[in-house]
Amino acid sequence: MAKFQCNVISYTLKRTVDITVVVPTPTIPQSMGMGMKEGETPKHTPKAKYPVIYLLHGGGNNHATWAGYTKVEMYAEEHQIAFVCMSGENKSYITRDGSDDYYRFVNEELHDFVTGLFPVSADPKDSYIAGLSMGGYGTLVHGLNNPEKYAAMGALSAGITLRNWTNAEDEAKYSPVKLAEKLAAEGKKFPKIYMATGEDDFLYKDNVEFRDKLISLGADVTWESMPGYGHEWRWWDMQIEKFIKWLPRTDVYAEAGKRQI
Repeated sequence: MAKFQCNVISYTLKRTVDITVVVPTPTIPQSMGMGMKEGETPKHTPKAKYPVIYLLHGGGNNHATWAGYTKVEMYAEEHQIAFVCMSGENKSYITRDGSDDYYRFVNEELHDFVTGLFPVSADPKDSYIAGLSMGGYGTLVHGLNNPEKYAAMGALSAGITLRNWTNAEDEAKYSPVKLAEKLAAEGKKFPKIYMATGEDDFLYKDNVEFRDKLISLGADVTWESMPGYGHEWRWWDMQIEKFIKWLPRTDVYAEAGKRQI
């Protein structure tokens, strides 16, 4: 596994932004915990570009928080999949009121940067988006606005009603409910959706209601919940691994990580 922590000059935000990119290693000696085939020579050149999860953090977090509080680096290695985490500040990954253009940054520049400089696939069938809390909200906004860009999305403890809308234009662009209704009305196919919220989470009711809304509109939704978990990292660590195993992968590394750990 290789972890790149980058400070990137953004042409969208007109300033630097911190990004962490986690890329799996093609082969690792058995002594380091991941078995190789008999006679295989370790190397750093992958046989194909990696599938990727654009992983969005929650409010008050940054590009390093997912790797700090969960085992995503190990999951990247075991499942041969890349992770991309950016610092989104507390801007909800959208653009409003003349603020930084975070929507365009996530939708366009982040993909351009990652697929241009790393061995990461630009193919939508190999691209996924997921996030927790504020990042779960951002996941829904970007996944529902751009269903052609992602094969699946994962909304963990998502802030469905994170924003109070002051005008109809913003609500149409950034309300998960409005976006889902628009997608269905246009007859477009929803990406596969994984939703997970602990039953003790203060956002549980909102997520259940939105799950039911998506299903009523024809979306393919997988739902995970469990008593005893609130808005917490133990839940999100458990769920991001389940999300990875659930992904509808078709890439050349798809069989990786299917053994029982």
